[in-house]
Amino acid sequence: MSIIETDAVLHEAHRDNHTHRDVNGGWLRPAVFGAMDGLVSNLALMTGVAGGAVSQQTIVITGLAGLAAGAFSMAAGEYTSVASQRELVEAELDVERRELRKHPKDEMRELAALYESRGVEPALAQEVARQLSRDPEQALEIHAREELGIDPGDLPSPLVAALSSLGAFALGALLPVLPYLLGATVLWPAVLLALVGLFGCGAVVARVTARTWWFSGLRQLVLGGAAAAITYGLGSLFGVAVG
Repeated sequence: MSIIETDAVLHEAHRDNHTHRDVNGGWLRPAVFGAMDGLVSNLALMTGVAGGAVSQQTIVITGLAGLAAGAFSMAAGEYTSVASQRELVEAELDVERRELRKHPKDEMRELAALYESRGVEPALAQEVARQLSRDPEQALEIHAREELGIDPGDLPSPLVAALSSLGAFALGALLPVLPYLLGATVLWPAVLLALVGLFGCGAVVARVTARTWWFSGLRQLVLGGAAAAITYGLGSLFGVAVG
């Protein structure tokens, strides 16, 4: 009895600890990329303009324009990219679906050969392939996973990707503008808030990717700070040249 109880406890512990994150949901990558891009690009844009010794109003208008243009551009790009990828996958699934309908025995032998190549005994591999091939939809799903490396039931949504990218970019791009909207008259509060936001985004990403939070946060802070410093220097040079 104690052995059964121990096995049950071990099974529950394994089940609770052996879970995986959703890596194919279609929202994480565009959201992370959108937030980072919004922060870095709008901060760099605003510091570049500020380096040219322009008015506060010009900096604010530049930041708001960068937010709107970048958010819609990111959303359109993500939608087109994910939709094109999904259409390509669906076309390949149609090819596989036709092959399963026209040449079911060949496809079954192909699946059996795949299992054999992974160490399954030939007779068992053929029997497994035969049983799995009885359901056409199940056979399609298995062939798609084994041959194409995709899950037909878990394709990314273009709309989810676009909205995630738009919202995340707008939120990230808003941080450098926010101090000006709240009454700031100099650049450094915007830079400080944006750098804090970059560190925070990097730390949040680390919770998903299992990297150390401080390393991921510092990496994003350094990259964003370098971009802002470079564009500020270029803005100063162009301002002097034009002036």
